[in-house]
Amino acid sequence: MQNRGQYGTVNVEMLVLKSHLYRKLEKLISFKKISYRLKKLTEEGYGKERIFKMLIIQQMEDLSDREMERYLQENVAAKYFCGFSLTDKTPDYTSFSKMRARIGTSQLSKIFTTIRKQLIKQGYIGEVFTFVDASHLIAKANLWKERDKAIEKKYEKLNNEVLPKVAYDKEARIGCKGKKKYWYGYKKHVSVDMKNGLINKIAITAANETDAQGLERVCPNQGAVIGDKGYCTDPAIKTIKKKGCHDATIKKDNMICKNRDKDRFLTKLRCPFESVFSQDNKRVRYRGVAKNQFAQTMNSLVFNFKRLIVINAPPIAI
Repeated sequence: MQNRGQYGTVNVEMLVLKSHLYRKLEKLISFKKISYRLKKLTEEGYGKERIFKMLIIQQMEDLSDREMERYLQENVAAKYFCGFSLTDKTPDYTSFSKMRARIGTSQLSKIFTTIRKQLIKQGYIGEVFTFVDASHLIAKANLWKERDKAIEKKYEKLNNEVLPKVAYDKEARIGCKGKKKYWYGYKKHVSVDMKNGLINKIAITAANETDAQGLERVCPNQGAVIGDKGYCTDPAIKTIKKKGCHDATIKKDNMICKNRDKDRFLTKLRCPFESVFSQDNKRVRYRGVAKNQFAQTMNSLVFNFKRLIVINAPPIAI
């Protein structure tokens, strides 16, 4: 007969591989240093660090609240990372929405800044060369109901002035890239530090806000700012100079200061960092700037964590 007592000494840490992703993440990021930002989470009874780690895993694995509940119940590595033993009761799916609400967008932005400062101190972010760009985020709407409401109220056009009066999502707007590409929703503005390809700053705005207007929210504090032709306008140049940065934006063809050789060099220089946007989900789950800012900030945190693990991976033996 098998001796059941032999399993008494087994704990969750013994069951997780030394090379596991979550173990590597723990070594790279000091979660204790951000615990003071999570005072509002003590009511949940799981501990501040533990709750934040659960949200990180949920974003990292792209899980819904119900999927996250099951993932914590079944995945030993997730239990280890979040500080649960094999027999501890894990939260149900309703807890995660409460956690997000209690953290809030403002506090999460401060957490992002705190972690960013850790990365600067450790030398991962240098702010010598920074790539800035914006991408579209499509809201969950098809505008047919909005159109019908506009017709009912006898509005002549369904535009950005009329939309707040008839739309379910009061903060979403119609945006345009070039002359033909239109979308309804939001715009994500991002600055990427070109030392290691880490996201330095992120901001969500309505879709009709220009790249130049969004730059003020994500412009670095020093170094050269490299951007496409959307950032060579006067408002963007003023923002860059105000921050004490060097203007390295690509100029339009009709500008007197256009230097084609320089712009070709800058295009090649920024090309590898455009991959930051290539795998993004362009559709948003939430309504309003604040909720989408929260979601995209979490997404940026997870992107940086995954990128850190790649940077610190041992070289492949040839």
